[in-house]
Amino acid sequence: MTRSLLLAPARLGYAVWALLAFVTVGLTALLLLIVLPGVERRRAAARAAARTWLHVAGLPLAVRFPERLPPGQCVVVCNHASYLDGIVLTAALPPRFAFVIKREMARVPFAGALLRRLGSEFVERFDRHRGASDARRVLRNATQGHSLVFFPEGTFTRTPGLLKFHTGAFASAKRANCPLVPAVVRGTRRALPPSGVLPRPGPLEMELLAPLTPTPGGEHAVRELRDRARAAILAALGEPDLTCCADTDRPPDTEPERSARASRP
Repeated sequence: MTRSLLLAPARLGYAVWALLAFVTVGLTALLLLIVLPGVERRRAAARAAARTWLHVAGLPLAVRFPERLPPGQCVVVCNHASYLDGIVLTAALPPRFAFVIKREMARVPFAGALLRRLGSEFVERFDRHRGASDARRVLRNATQGHSLVFFPEGTFTRTPGLLKFHTGAFASAKRANCPLVPAVVRGTRRALPPSGVLPRPGPLEMELLAPLTPTPGGEHAVRELRDRARAAILAALGEPDLTCCADTDRPPDTEPERSARASRP
């Protein structure tokens, strides 16, 4: 108890410093994103800003096996544990990737403006009609050569572990006939817990796993690719499988999976 009381001012001081640094770096990045032409230049600036903030905030990032990322088009899927995950992947991945993000983020004043300028793909989770339109747009962009990043769980929970995967990422890789790269992020749940508001310093890591190649076929091939990717992430993550758990604080399963499948020929 005494030690906790002694450490409390230091933890608060760090949190204030990290948040002030985030606002400073973020506002600078937003100004650059407003004036820079070309989405890839803007993504490169966002990548530099993400790396700068992680360094300043005492959150050193290690990227393991970056050579596993194919040089051409691919789809990356990653576990989701914290609001820091998007920053980590922005810092770790080349600027050719667009993030597929829940549409609620578009309405967050600061984050929404940044994400729009970075060419992010917003997907509606609760309105089925709009969600179907968003899913078709993402699939079209995949067939036009865009590299995409998905958090296929769709959300994160206070309980450590891996939730079920939606099929949108895997339908996109299958439609584009491009490699799918599973990835694992570690340390973000501890650095910024889902139930907390104050960040903590410490190392972060992103590990790229072996790329997977879609197999011929229709809906069955999409599900098979999803299951292979999830098994690889679950094995590397070392956290529980939450697919059978009811109390995971997960929002309703309303992502437009059926519309993504229906849009395939």
